[in-house]
Amino acid sequence: MNQFNKELANVLLSHGDLKEVFRKQLQDTLNTLLQAELTSVLGYDPYDRQGFNSGNSRNGQYFRQIDSEYGKLSICVPRDRKGEFKANLIPPYSRRVDALETTIIQLYEKGITTREIADLIEKMYGTHYSPTTISRECKISCVNEMPSYI
Repeated sequence: MNQFNKELANVLLSHGDLKEVFRKQLQDTLNTLLQAELTSVLGYDPYDRQGFNSGNSRNGQYFRQIDSEYGKLSICVPRDRKGEFKANLIPPYSRRVDALETTIIQLYEKGITTREIADLIEKMYGTHYSPTTISRECKISCVNEMPSYI
C-alpha cells in the first residue's frame, strides 16, 4: 500500500476530511510535475554534472496560490536563469482552476446575481470572491466567446 492509500484509509477510519487529503495530494503532484517539466526543458536532472556551465540552470522558484474545488493550492513554480521556462501545466497569471470559472459562468448565465454567486462560492469552496470579481470573470468569458466577425 502506498502513502496516499494509507492517508486515505486513516482519514476514512477517523471520519476526517477527504477533501483535505485530495487537496494535499493534488498540490504535491502539481509541484512534482512542474519540477519534472523544468528538468525536461533543461535536459538534465537537479545536481547533475551535465548542468554545470551549461549556460542555463535552475534559478529558484516563485510561489502562487491557486483556488480549486479542493481549496487553496500552494504551487512552487520553478525558474531558470535564462527565463526560457514557461510552465505548460499552469497558464501564466491564472489564479483559479477552470472548473471554478465554468461554475461561475454557468450560474451567471442562469440569472443568479453576482452577490448570490459570491456567497455560494464562499460556502462551497471556502474562498471569498467579491461580486465585482464575479462580474469581471463573466464579462471576460463573454468577450472571449464572441464570434470573430462581430
